[in-house]
Amino acid sequence: MSKNRYPRLLGLVPLLGTLLLGGCNMTLLDPKGQVGLDERNLIITATLLMLLVVVPVIIMTFAFAWKYRASNTKADYAPKWNHSTKIEIAVWTVPVLIIIALGYVTYKSTHALDPYRPLESDVKPITIEVVAMDWKWLFIYPEQGIATVNKIVFPAHTPINFKVTSDTVMNSFFIPGLGGQIYAMAGMQTKLHLIANQNAELDGISANYSGAGFTGMKFKAIATTQEDFDAWVSEVKKAPKQLEQAEYAALSKQSQNNPVELYSSVTPDLFQIIVDKYEGMKPGKPLKHEKKEKEVAATQGSDMNAHSAAGAEE
Repeated sequence: MSKNRYPRLLGLVPLLGTLLLGGCNMTLLDPKGQVGLDERNLIITATLLMLLVVVPVIIMTFAFAWKYRASNTKADYAPKWNHSTKIEIAVWTVPVLIIIALGYVTYKSTHALDPYRPLESDVKPITIEVVAMDWKWLFIYPEQGIATVNKIVFPAHTPINFKVTSDTVMNSFFIPGLGGQIYAMAGMQTKLHLIANQNAELDGISANYSGAGFTGMKFKAIATTQEDFDAWVSEVKKAPKQLEQAEYAALSKQSQNNPVELYSSVTPDLFQIIVDKYEGMKPGKPLKHEKKEKEVAATQGSDMNAHSAAGAEE
């Protein structure tokens, strides 16, 4: 009967291998950006520190099981043994030292890899505004005056300042090849700073389930030379579509596996308008542009009152 069991167990080996390889393409361990490299080094460092405890425990488990097996009559039998100062010192000292080391590394890297912290560079950064939609990504280049859907292009060796929000449910913006991810939330703006160390074509994904079209909510992130980036911007500026209010209203409707789209122009301050839209839903809370208008009106009113008072005195 035991002979019949082994073929069944061996038949599960390919399935186990498929499951192990199916969810990982090693992107996180082969990053193309400095932030990703720092995160990879943190993962490796933390894993090695933890293995200082795990590996000896595994080895000792097999060693003790072999040494104190029932057939080994030469092994010491001490049923009343209950304490060893040396073992206690080793059991407590080693983990404490590892925890201290992990705490130091984690504290240092947490501040160094803060997604809101701008990257140090002599190169002027490029700003890309990101809007999570159902189920696609809208990218706005405020300095270039263009917009795209499900595709971004940026020069390598140039810091990228991402400003992220959502025009739907909460989502998560993630480019595994560059490292770091940040949540996209309606009525809020989050930030993420990344950089590509080389030219590469990378996959971007949604890392937070957001409904029926979640699996198709992907985009391409292409790091290229400054010359190719400038040429790409010029090409987009020739696109027939313009991202005006009516076009955006159509784009904001739910769609799955949305193709790449290019817009030669975009409504001024569209990103801030999207953020403000949800702030205005809070009872009694005016929009930011409305606050500015009231402040300007109040300033003008006070100036007029001052002039009137001066005229009356005269």
